[in-house]
Amino acid sequence: MRILAIDTALGQCAVGVLDRGAVAPLASETIAMERGHAEALLPMLDRVMSRVEGGFPTLNKVAVTVGPGSFTGLRIGISAARAVGLASGIPVVGVTTLSALMAPLIAYPRSRLVVAAIDARGGRVYAQAIAPNGRTIIPPSILTVREIVRSLGSSGVLLVGSGASPIAAEAWAVGLDVRVHDAPPVPEIAWVARLGAVARPEHAMAKPLYLAPPDARPQDGARLPHQ
Repeated sequence: MRILAIDTALGQCAVGVLDRGAVAPLASETIAMERGHAEALLPMLDRVMSRVEGGFPTLNKVAVTVGPGSFTGLRIGISAARAVGLASGIPVVGVTTLSALMAPLIAYPRSRLVVAAIDARGGRVYAQAIAPNGRTIIPPSILTVREIVRSLGSSGVLLVGSGASPIAAEAWAVGLDVRVHDAPPVPEIAWVARLGAVARPEHAMAKPLYLAPPDARPQDGARLPHQ
């Protein structure tokens, strides 16, 4: 199985193609960016696919990050993924950014609780926590830093993501055994592809995962009356 992976959810634009079971992508490209995904993504797709022998017809599935993340970034990546899937007649699956951040840490035996956390601003984070036995301790949620720390218990914790530092500071203040992993605060595109390879379209739909409402809201006073 050959998977095309796309990530525009957070602070990067990334595309990669991976054969299932392979260690490294056949081709990939990543550019760090907070804005400009719409302009960068399609040329990047063309460049990456030009380095894959056989091109688009050799793809079997498309995986795309579905959030939590930037509202604009999510729409851009998901739209592109759906377009490739429709044009190629292949399934498209969604991969959460929290799962992609945790994947390299939970893929191997471990003794610590793994927490993926993405800064949601205003003292809140998007978070998910998985115990060493695979049990979900915190499902994908938006919580305050204090709420997360209260949920961690007394066992060792490994944090990853852009929201890791404030959680660690709060946890250290109350004496918890917490470590911050040195991985980048964005998903590795190869892990988006690996998760996508095992995902089923009916259970991992390519639609945005919004854990919080958008900041922008309609102004009731500016609405025109219905005729």
